[in-house]
Amino acid sequence: MNIAVISYSYTGNNDALAAGVANGLSAKHIRITERASRSVGSIALDMIFRRTPRVQPAPEIMERYDLVLFFGPVWMGQIASPLRAYLRYLKAHPRKYGFFSISGGADGPNPKLEDELKKRTGAAPLVFIDLHIAELLPANPKPARKDTTAYRINEGDVKQLTGTVLQAAGEII
Repeated sequence: MNIAVISYSYTGNNDALAAGVANGLSAKHIRITERASRSVGSIALDMIFRRTPRVQPAPEIMERYDLVLFFGPVWMGQIASPLRAYLRYLKAHPRKYGFFSISGGADGPNPKLEDELKKRTGAAPLVFIDLHIAELLPANPKPARKDTTAYRINEGDVKQLTGTVLQAAGEII
């Protein structure tokens, strides 16, 4: 099976996890980049106004693959806007996909995320995991947004989380 691991990461956390999984699957890792610099303000505007930024490489790159595994953060309870062009392309050109995220989690779970994926792609992901940095931090005191936003996953975290994702992905490969 020809597998692509496609990631977008604002902090580097999702790229680190995606790289570990791509390595574990001997898959191609494709990093999504943007032309313009990203800021917290532009994140908020994208989420509020449902904007889709221009990204590289073009989503058509997915044509080469039988299975696409997406990695990206969750912003304000929604899939990060740089992934939107890829999800829209997937709706017009269906193929098997999975979605994984490592994001803050200080505000709790993202219960509408899987439904958003279905709406944007026209199909449910074969595998879906929404991981939270808050779970990597001590429970007391309860991690706040500033704590989860500042946290960068380390080698040990990447190894642990990669194992979790590979186990789940193994069920569909």
